[in-house]
Amino acid sequence: MWKKNKKPKIDSQQKQLPVRPVSISEVKDAIRRYSAELASEIPLQVIIKEDRTIDYQLLAPYLEAEPEQTYYMSRETYEIFEEKDKQLAEDLDKVQQAVDHYRDQTGNLPIIEGDPYRKVSYLKLEKLGLLSRRPERPFFITDDEDMITHRQS
Repeated sequence: MWKKNKKPKIDSQQKQLPVRPVSISEVKDAIRRYSAELASEIPLQVIIKEDRTIDYQLLAPYLEAEPEQTYYMSRETYEIFEEKDKQLAEDLDKVQQAVDHYRDQTGNLPIIEGDPYRKVSYLKLEKLGLLSRRPERPFFITDDEDMITHRQS
């Protein structure tokens, strides 16, 4: 017997989203709301694609659109950046991973001695082979879980 072809059901998150201007604050708000409903065993990293862009299909119930602009998200710090700051997102991830490995290997943080802002010492990371390319901007280690930031506090 021939079976009638049935159209596959399209999940609401898989349908094509309209493209419109979306501000970075709208994206941040959507991520915050998505994160609040995310099961505790699922990391927020699930919304970050390989190229550090954000998976807007997962944010569809909150944004109800796909942004015209491209936004990037750091895998390590979860900060969100505009297209012009894509390199900053990549550098944040590389330096945070290097800082974490340095701390694991030495028990210390790779900061410049006596620096009140806790500036990351690229030299210390390079000496242990943890950093292959020195970022153009300085990074600083926060008091909060030894995370790095590009903002001098």
